[in-house]
Amino acid sequence: MSCWVEREHDTVPLLGSLKTYLFKPNMTFTTLNTEDQLSKRALRPPLCQTEDRATRELVDAIAPAPPASPSTLAIDLAATPAVQSSPPRQPLPTPVLYPHKPSLKLGLNVHLEFIMAVAQRDHAAAQAPRKLAPEQLIIQVQKWVAQGLVVYAVAESCGFGFVLHHQLVAAGAQSFLVTPIALNGKRKTDKLDARALCVRLSRWVDGNRDELAPIRIPTQAEQRQREITRRRKFLSKELRSLANRGHGQVAEYCHQKLAHCWWGERTWKKLSTTLDPWVLGVLQKLREIILVIEAQMTALVAELVLRQADQPRPKGLGELTLATLDAEVCDWKRFHNRKQVGSFTGCCPGEHSSGGKRLVGSIDRMGNGRVRCLLVEAVWRFFQWQPGWKAAQRMRIKLGAGSAMKKKTVIALARQLAIDLWRWRTGRCTMADLGWVAV
Repeated sequence: MSCWVEREHDTVPLLGSLKTYLFKPNMTFTTLNTEDQLSKRALRPPLCQTEDRATRELVDAIAPAPPASPSTLAIDLAATPAVQSSPPRQPLPTPVLYPHKPSLKLGLNVHLEFIMAVAQRDHAAAQAPRKLAPEQLIIQVQKWVAQGLVVYAVAESCGFGFVLHHQLVAAGAQSFLVTPIALNGKRKTDKLDARALCVRLSRWVDGNRDELAPIRIPTQAEQRQREITRRRKFLSKELRSLANRGHGQVAEYCHQKLAHCWWGERTWKKLSTTLDPWVLGVLQKLREIILVIEAQMTALVAELVLRQADQPRPKGLGELTLATLDAEVCDWKRFHNRKQVGSFTGCCPGEHSSGGKRLVGSIDRMGNGRVRCLLVEAVWRFFQWQPGWKAAQRMRIKLGAGSAMKKKTVIALARQLAIDLWRWRTGRCTMADLGWVAV
């Protein structure tokens, strides 16, 4: 096959007819230099000396340039504008290996009163399960560390917080926490779970990273900041429960309908003259509790608003919402890519595919439910206050394809909103790049 195609055309009248050589896409410099010269001569007529020189000049023009001198590189770097670098990544929980020391792996099934532990030395078989108190486990770990063993421990994260994790780390062990998973199918006992955790830990330490997925341990400051937002949500639910209790009692004993905030000052004065004295006494006790809860919620809201004071934020994303998102995420720099952000929200679609068939279902909900709820609410507000949001503009056709498709698109935009917030919070882009308008 020839390396070029000849095309004749008239360019300049004084020079007459010239030929233009169009190089084919599959041609390389190696084929150009090594192709058989006889085949070339057979496929094209002989070129004059002027045409050979023009071909060589064209090849030299597209050939790689010679390496630049250090002085030239310095000038080019100085003239190039500085690109904003990404923030440093946070290291994921990984074991620290000591090949020349014996190791001990611990699988822990944690309960409030006791801990079921299974130990494995190096690559030997797992030992029999042992039932220990938390204090006994810490003392035993300290003894193992004093004997020169490298202790690795793993447990499932639960409602007991990170107290045991910090105690194990203080005792000298490398402790890891994983999300609760089905370890033995339909069979579940404390001994089986502890043994399965120990076996998975041994494989994970040996290098099989698919066996365990340790979670990030928040700092004490991050835990306390997150507790404020969660306490506000808890108090809000308790207040609603007490208010509904008052509505139910008045409906049961007086067959009347109460106002929405019946414990308010003005509404309460009207109720004092219309309700039965016994029912009024019952409501008075509920009202006292509600007023105390409202005072606590007001103090918590003031503290959360103070966190976002004098900070830029997009229009449609309130101070309480942004403060709650920051507290639940703990640190936006913990994520390395957009896939990790989407997985944290639990808005990724479920999938069941095999061969040439692909079935995408509803979202997996395997993430932070509090964050997912806030993101969905924020998306609906963004439709009104952020008409230039680029992510929503790309899906404007689906948003107008009916109510069912619109709801599905809102969930997809909630995931995209989390990614956009991550990019904005880590300095990868600005609000203008996302099409947002600041408050």
